[in-house]
Amino acid sequence: MNSDELKRAGLKATLPRLKILRIFEEGATRHLTAEDIYRQLLDAGEEVGLATVYRVLTQFESAGLVRRHHFEGDKAIFELNESGHHDHMVCTACGKVLEFFDERLEARQRELAEEEGFFITDHSLYLYGTCLGMQERGVCSLKSGDDADR
Repeated sequence: MNSDELKRAGLKATLPRLKILRIFEEGATRHLTAEDIYRQLLDAGEEVGLATVYRVLTQFESAGLVRRHHFEGDKAIFELNESGHHDHMVCTACGKVLEFFDERLEARQRELAEEEGFFITDHSLYLYGTCLGMQERGVCSLKSGDDADR
């Protein structure tokens, strides 16, 4: 995503917005808190305040550029809104997040809704549990790159 795409989303291409967007696009971790982003900016020597990070994330969410999740209670987790619909498995021991899509599960949800005369416009499915590595060895076993380090 570049400055033209930000403008199409109704946002001015400011330096903080571009820096935060770059963190989402170039990072190995897809699911980030505002604090994660703030820490990465500080580590890179950037002078962007935490309040600015929160403000930009709220603007990105309003523009449809990111999606907000609440995997861990009140803590908001953000991801770029680019990969189409998917659901999430969250390891409650290590905090890693795994994305998945299952057409059979999606079809069953549509069937259930149809049986009730209900039209689904959107949904979020979060499965909480413990990854195999944490169960057996106390070390995360989920794929790196697709997850959030918490």
